[in-house]
Amino acid sequence: MKNPLLIGPISHVLTLDKLLSKGALKDEQLEIIPNAGILIEGEKILQVGPWEKLKKDFPEAELFIFEGEYVALPGMVDCHTHICFGGSRAKDFAMRNAGKTYLEIAESGGGIWDTVTQTRKLSLDELAEITNKNANRHLSEGVTTIEVKSGYGLSVEQELKMLRAIQLANQTSKADLIPTCLAAHMKPRDFSGSNSEYLELIVAELFPILRKENLTNRIDAFVEKSAFSPEEIRPYFQKAKEMGFKLTAHADQFTTGGSAVAVKFGAVSADHLEASGEKEIELLAQYNTIAVALPGASIGLGCAFTPARKILNKGGALAIASDWNPGSAPMGDLLVQASILATFEKLSTAEVFAGITFRAAAALGLNDRGKLASGQLADFILFPTSDYREILYQQGKLKPEMVWKRGKLSDVG
Repeated sequence: MKNPLLIGPISHVLTLDKLLSKGALKDEQLEIIPNAGILIEGEKILQVGPWEKLKKDFPEAELFIFEGEYVALPGMVDCHTHICFGGSRAKDFAMRNAGKTYLEIAESGGGIWDTVTQTRKLSLDELAEITNKNANRHLSEGVTTIEVKSGYGLSVEQELKMLRAIQLANQTSKADLIPTCLAAHMKPRDFSGSNSEYLELIVAELFPILRKENLTNRIDAFVEKSAFSPEEIRPYFQKAKEMGFKLTAHADQFTTGGSAVAVKFGAVSADHLEASGEKEIELLAQYNTIAVALPGASIGLGCAFTPARKILNKGGALAIASDWNPGSAPMGDLLVQASILATFEKLSTAEVFAGITFRAAAALGLNDRGKLASGQLADFILFPTSDYREILYQQGKLKPEMVWKRGKLSDVG
């Protein structure tokens, strides 16, 4: 057994260990350890504490010493992305900014179906390479765990290709990739049956293969007028739940109804929520379904933000994710987006940090990351500053200088 590794001294370590999983948070609740060290063994954290004390208590530890002032945070967790895709939707973006409607863009050959067409043209290896490239860019910016959805295949064969590509990328990326099946993104244009018949096909022919090949344990659906109604999704979610899948939902993006379905079926998260009103906010606060804000989509579409402040004030659990996708959220910079959301929704630094770490991990059903504490994965990031408030103050321009993933320093160049 190798000796443990002691990393430091670090100006300030924000453990996030004392913060609650739900509700509003104040910065005064942050546990900040000055002149600290992080002691790791293999992939896990053994202890976090004062540097000198850890050196004294663990004299056998190997030392990783660096100079300069740093603030350490847990590695960020992005619990909602679509980084496995082909092509670009720059034309859509320009048309939208010029005042074209969603329908006009779709009729001109744009929209989700454009990405489906481009993604279907790519081979398994090409898709895996794109996914790996995007994941490694995210890792370089401090995101150590990344959820990745399918949903641009929209047939049994093509959805399998996407999920196998995500699985392949996870074998080469230094970040952890968490796959999610979003076959219920929209009814494909080349499917002649009804919405319900398409969903029945996915349940009958795709779900068993997902189980057999262990491609994912998560099922997502876009519950929206332009995609699938709550009535159409209920039997789909019921079948998925009976087969042992965890559920999540694209909910309340443009119209309400999705969050209620998510809560009814015990989904781990309801994502988007830009259209959520008081009734939906109250409902989410009462249950354990985590509300996931996607500020990247609000920025990309020029629409309202998720009512994050109201959700937190009502006692809900709020995570923040990038929604990195080629259509509505092409930026893919979680820290920038979270910083902007904080400004518009008046979120404390503690609330933002929680939303992009352990609360986001909970939205993926993970409890082994997102905090710097004994037994947690040794996923942490070091910012070149002595004041943690600089991180959001600089609105994402201050990037981590060191990214540690599962106890190893990653090359962020």
